[in-house]
Amino acid sequence: MARKVADCRAIPNEVGCTLTISGEENEVLDAAVAHAVARHGHKDTPELREQLRQMLTDEKPAASQR
Repeated sequence: MARKVADCRAIPNEVGCTLTISGEENEVLDAAVAHAVARHGHKDTPELREQLRQMLTDEKPAASQR
């Protein structure tokens, strides 16, 4: 399974957040939701989870993993 990335720098935000989260899709989604609630003031809703899921990108393999 491909690892996924959530990167706050790719999403305009008022706090200038630069957090990047990577891992398996469900791990990243759970962490990104928790971060969005704690740091950005969002509510944990099915809509937020779907928006974040759609923003996840595939992680590029590290040079040693190619």
